Amino acid sequence: MTMRHIPFAMAVLVAALLSLSGCQKGSAEKKDASKDVPTLQLAAEDRVVMGEAEHGSGPLITGAVQPEKRADLRAELSAVVLHVLKENGETVRRGDLLVQLDTTSIRDSLSSAEEAARSARENFEQAERQYQRQKTLQAQGMVSLQALEDAANRRTTTQSDKAAAEARLVAARQQMARTEVRAPFDGVVSERRVSPGDTAQTGKELLKVIDPSSMRFEGFVSADRRADLKLGQDVDLRINGANQERIEGRIRRIDVSANPISRQIAVLVELNDKRAASVSGLYGEGYVRTVKSAALMLDDGDMQRDGDQVYAWIVQGGKLHRQPITLGERDERRGEFVVTAGLKVGDVVLRNPSRTLVEGSIVTNKPAAAAAAASSSKPATAAASNAS
Repeated sequence: MTMRHIPFAMAVLVAALLSLSGCQKGSAEKKDASKDVPTLQLAAEDRVVMGEAEHGSGPLITGAVQPEKRADLRAELSAVVLHVLKENGETVRRGDLLVQLDTTSIRDSLSSAEEAARSARENFEQAERQYQRQKTLQAQGMVSLQALEDAANRRTTTQSDKAAAEARLVAARQQMARTEVRAPFDGVVSERRVSPGDTAQTGKELLKVIDPSSMRFEGFVSADRRADLKLGQDVDLRINGANQERIEGRIRRIDVSANPISRQIAVLVELNDKRAASVSGLYGEGYVRTVKSAALMLDDGDMQRDGDQVYAWIVQGGKLHRQPITLGERDERRGEFVVTAGLKVGDVVLRNPSRTLVEGSIVTNKPAAAAAAASSSKPATAAASNAS
């Protein structure tokens, strides 16, 4: 081999080495690019499969929970309060003594009425015996007819006196009974208005007793929506302080006239679950379901907002995709928004998405053991392990 052929051979060798190096570099770059695509592991609770649900809408209703069975116990005579035996919130049984009033003056009147009634009964019995005696003697011709008539008149007079005395005795006993204020039915003391030592004038409110099992919602609806209301319509309520987030009811009564000042119509709603709001006076509001339709609905926490645009992260072909959606009105009963465009039945939507999600992320199923270990609900992120 001559000297001038050596550079050519070396050039061929260098070219081959460079070509091999380029191939290896391209393969490494492709491998690195595949490593840049994140993988997101999702459990079953991290997905929402879109499906149609009942969407209800209607007029706004506001009001308060009130017991249907309630009694304002008032003083029926003027007397001093001696004892108040029940406090607010205490349960009572029918006939339980709640308030004891002073009986001093009433007791004297009762004793006098009892003595007068006893005397009247004795006078009548004596007059009755005298009349019967005169009647027997007159039949034998031993007394005149005038004597018999006089005995009959005395009997009639004493009988009237006896009836009047017994009536006064009944009134005195009623007055005595009114010094003991008792529970009219089983329930709970909701308001205590007096204390021992107070002077209870006739008509003064002493206690209020309610039946917690008879709770209902007394609401008001704008008179402009009167034509939309019908008996038996479903009502979705949110009661402040109730254990349940939402309480269902049904319209039982609609007033025929509107309030001349507020221009609202009173509506009585029977609660489906009496235990849902067992406290009287709780404020609530909701909607009467006058229109029902099937619609796709999504919770506000399962979507992202970017200015005026709204997005949902969906799983398509094993990858994550940011899907623009269009929202309609909010369903007050469910608290979800109607999706009018962008999603269809069967779409898999990521629940509680975070801002760190990456378009095109590979979605895999989280193993059952790992899903059970991570039972606490957390926003889905793209911090899962990358494909190796």
